[in-house]
Amino acid sequence: MGKSVFVQLISYQYSSEAIIIKGKLESEGISVFLRDNNTIDTYPLYSNAVGGVKLFVKNDDYIKANEVLSQISEYSMDETNQLANCPKCNEKQIKMTTSINDTKSLLAFIFSMLFIIMPFYSKHKYKCTKCKFEFS
Repeated sequence: MGKSVFVQLISYQYSSEAIIIKGKLESEGISVFLRDNNTIDTYPLYSNAVGGVKLFVKNDDYIKANEVLSQISEYSMDETNQLANCPKCNEKQIKMTTSINDTKSLLAFIFSMLFIIMPFYSKHKYKCTKCKFEFS
């Protein structure tokens, strides 16, 4: 019997994102291995330097894992679990973003950079990927 080889499926900037996807894949019976999650949990600003949290699956499960990932929407959902609509162009390609366009967000960002900690306050908005309209 051959040895199972793990191959990288995808990488995420933070381990919280990877853990959610790991749970989904494991619920489908796919073996998952995370790499660099402890480094990034300890030093979140190192994420880009190490290439993020890497999610690996067995070579045999690679196609099935990609099918599971393709079922997960990258766009934001509303309260009824449907894709959210843009109020301007009515498209369903809305992503949640953070912005630093008010004083409180800016001060929190500067404070977190000075003390090398994660920002404790950020303002979340939705942004349409088609017309670039931002809304709360």
